[in-house]
Amino acid sequence: MTDRAPLSRKLSAIAESATLKVDAKAKALKAEGKPVISYAAGEPDFATPQFIVDAAAEAMKDPANFRYTPAPGLPALREAIAAKTLRDSGLEVAPSQVIVTNGGKQSVYQAFQAVVNPGDEVLLPAPYWTTYPEAIRLADGMPVEVFAGADQDYKVTVEQLEAARTERTTVLVFVSPSNPTGSVYTAEETRAIGEWAVEHGIWIVSDEIYQNLTYEGLKATSIVEAVPEAAGQTILVNGVAKTYAMTGWRVGWMVGPTDAIKVAANLQSHLTSNVNNIAQRGAIAALNGPQTEAEQFREAFDRRRRTIVAELSKIDGVRVPNPLGAFYVYPDVQGLLNRSWGGVTPTTSLELADLILEQAEVAVVPGEAFGPSGYLRLSYALGDDQLLEGVQRLQRLFSSN
Repeated sequence: MTDRAPLSRKLSAIAESATLKVDAKAKALKAEGKPVISYAAGEPDFATPQFIVDAAAEAMKDPANFRYTPAPGLPALREAIAAKTLRDSGLEVAPSQVIVTNGGKQSVYQAFQAVVNPGDEVLLPAPYWTTYPEAIRLADGMPVEVFAGADQDYKVTVEQLEAARTERTTVLVFVSPSNPTGSVYTAEETRAIGEWAVEHGIWIVSDEIYQNLTYEGLKATSIVEAVPEAAGQTILVNGVAKTYAMTGWRVGWMVGPTDAIKVAANLQSHLTSNVNNIAQRGAIAALNGPQTEAEQFREAFDRRRRTIVAELSKIDGVRVPNPLGAFYVYPDVQGLLNRSWGGVTPTTSLELADLILEQAEVAVVPGEAFGPSGYLRLSYALGDDQLLEGVQRLQRLFSSN
């Protein structure tokens, strides 16, 4: 019998999502009865606001929602997204420049599919969200990491980007606030990067999923607001997941120039067609309704942020830049490496994360998932008591040397 043809080499080369892998391992240990505290998942612990749930329940009564609807999204939701884009990103767009996607991940995937050609280089500031390099490779592009460490608050400079640029550079990934670091670029930093991209005709894929989660009075300035002329070469990706505690609803979107949106819409028409109509109705309510509970979520994240930064900073060997957005802290833990902890001497943050899970029953994501070793990502989107208990476990573990 003839051997079976091989599987797709492209798909076989994709790495599993490290954050989901760690979270799944933590949940499995919990199911076994282990008192694991997990900082792995980037998921708010709050319930979706009731008025959004009520809107979805009401939508269940309308048979129109049981049918196919336009692949790029319900017209009312595209209008609401256009209004939000003007309100929060300072960019006026037509609803026709919006595509509603199955969560933010699909919008990221489609954005790269729309603007990357085989062999193109995509500048990817690191630390980066674990999905970006895989989505770039799926578009036959080549991710080019540009690393900024804790000494730079994990924010790259124009000089670094220029040093990495080649004749094959066609796209820049820009994320502010950042997953995994929580860093937020200032308006001036954003403007400098946007002007540089415009000067060189480079596409910008700007992930704004955390734009409404900022602290200490800081605003996340959209790159198209800082540099309006960048709008013709920028795709914004966003969604309701983080701001409104709607991760499981799977509603994201992409906004961009008409030609880029057209090719992405063609892809979606073959890939998934329309997003679940009931979820879209919930998203309309979220964007158009009262923002009171969303603001309460943000205030709770801010409280937790201050707690986790203060407590982690008490550990000798841990350096904690102050995150001003999202709900992550990204400590530099190089000072904990090559030292013995409970008879184990970790040399990488991957080994350190395994040690922490085994000896403290705390799940964190190692820096290798986001770029270079030597760092950990901790999400503070979990209850206040668990958050404090988990960090105190780390304090006890790393005071035992």
